[in-house]
Amino acid sequence: MTLEFNLQDPRGVRKELTPKGCPPTSTHTSTLTRGWMDRRTDEESGKAGKQTLKKLRKGKGTKWLGLSMPEFQKSSVRIKNPTRVEEIICGLIKGGAAKLQIITDFDMTLSRFSYNGRRCPSCHNIIDNCKLVTDECREKLLQLKKKYYAIEVAPDLTVEEKFPYMVEWYTKSHGLLVEQGIPKAKLKEIVADSDVMLKEGYENFFGKLHQHSIPVFIFSAGIGDVLEEVIRQAGVYHSNVKVVSNFMDFDENGVLKGFKGELIHVFNKHDGALKNTDYFNQLKDNSNIILLGDSQGDLRMADGVANVEHILKIGYLNDRVDDLLEQYMDSYDIVLVKEESLEVVNSILQKTL
Repeated sequence: MTLEFNLQDPRGVRKELTPKGCPPTSTHTSTLTRGWMDRRTDEESGKAGKQTLKKLRKGKGTKWLGLSMPEFQKSSVRIKNPTRVEEIICGLIKGGAAKLQIITDFDMTLSRFSYNGRRCPSCHNIIDNCKLVTDECREKLLQLKKKYYAIEVAPDLTVEEKFPYMVEWYTKSHGLLVEQGIPKAKLKEIVADSDVMLKEGYENFFGKLHQHSIPVFIFSAGIGDVLEEVIRQAGVYHSNVKVVSNFMDFDENGVLKGFKGELIHVFNKHDGALKNTDYFNQLKDNSNIILLGDSQGDLRMADGVANVEHILKIGYLNDRVDDLLEQYMDSYDIVLVKEESLEVVNSILQKTL
């Protein structure tokens, strides 16, 4: 069953919101349905919520009832299996901060896809569009994007079929950027002059995770140097954040000469995750994961985690919604359609930490 949380009468989905994995409440009518029926004041609801969380973390008879929260009622929020989502989030809350880690994509996941009807740049686009790149090179990069992006999001092609085209795209693009002789010293200015924007609620997201020392693994097929500069300028590059991406390689004069290590593209994050098993092994007690992505390839970012107790996969569907919605609904626990905020994950973190 597909469920959109913009219903006029949410009481109609009451049974779908009862997780099998969490003990039932002590009374027949749940806190969720009571909230709809008796319209308790904010103060009363707040007290009840604190008591609910206190009991939940002690493992007593209660459950998380957050799918009634405003963040989940927006038309952009799509959940195919509410019962499963309740069960997973219940497990995340029970585990608390001690068991949690975040694994996330960056471009169009933490950063905005669009703002006021205009597309926002990815890390690659930030360089492509900067004034240090010639018009001729920019046109070549644009033509590559037109050709290969259509392949990346094609619903009728498998990941295996798309794989070689992504390698071809990234290799050609990186080669063109190297020809431009971009100086490392200009990266700060390039990012500052760009139209990149992080999603609404990013301060709360990064701030709360840093406050509770929650490991944040940003796994990006973009350009790592640019990504780091974006979050640095936003004031959220905290000590709990680790970035794995395509990092630039500069010569002795600080001029771009290539890229370090093996290429990371949108469909080989499985391999990259396995190469980072040392990082994940250090977090063996962090067996609860919130995964954030915007592509099918992002679903494999947690493959390097050996001990997974609960994993909640949240996917941003930014483009070609009609073609891709069913596929995203089948693979992500929560799908956020054309959503430019971090409200949903922040609401979960608020209850978990």
